[in-house]
Amino acid sequence: MKYIEEAAASQDNLRWAGDGFILYIHVICGIFTLTVAGHAGFFYSLRRQIMKVVAFNGSARAKGNTASLLNLVLAELAAEGIETELVPLAGQAIPGCCACYRCFKNADGHCAVAGDIVNDCIDKMRAADGILLGSPTYFSDITAGMKALIERAGMTARANPGILRRKAGAGVVAVRRAGAMHAFTSLNLFFLIGEMIVAGSSYWNIGIGREPGEVEKDTEGIQIMKTLGQNMAWLMKKIG
Repeated sequence: MKYIEEAAASQDNLRWAGDGFILYIHVICGIFTLTVAGHAGFFYSLRRQIMKVVAFNGSARAKGNTASLLNLVLAELAAEGIETELVPLAGQAIPGCCACYRCFKNADGHCAVAGDIVNDCIDKMRAADGILLGSPTYFSDITAGMKALIERAGMTARANPGILRRKAGAGVVAVRRAGAMHAFTSLNLFFLIGEMIVAGSSYWNIGIGREPGEVEKDTEGIQIMKTLGQNMAWLMKKIG
């Protein structure tokens, strides 16, 4: 009360008191604004920390050895808090690139050939922080379906520079006996030309098995996949 009486003693003092009150409000509002901004930043950071890996299974058997290997990698990623999705190409009719070059003309981030799963796959790749490609070994190489996806997604990425840049990538191969290294190279070349960063493991990312489930007896192969998942999670967090 005494403070109010003293402040009201003169107009100057009253004006000072009023200015002081306004200044106080500004300070309080400033603190409040900073607090709200701080919380907004926290929630934004939290959202950005939820990363995602999408895996494409190029095997003609949706639940065969390739799926088993990919799931081992995805389990390790999930354990690190990374969202995962497995997309099987089995049963999908995917023609290869027809060299029309309309993807360069359109430059819309999609393959110009519509009516199949490829553009959905491209959208999933673009939305993800990491990409896994898995294939069994067919005549010392990847499957026709996986090759077609690589051709068309890869050409679309060339026509739209940067859509895959600095994402994490890794290839996984199931093999009965030989030819896996050629297939493994085919997968990795897709990542490299797309300006992606390839994650490695304790050995080449290969599991041995022919009949569904046989790869689960490959003790070393299982460990390779687990290590790959751990390394990919580490890499993604560093990139992110």
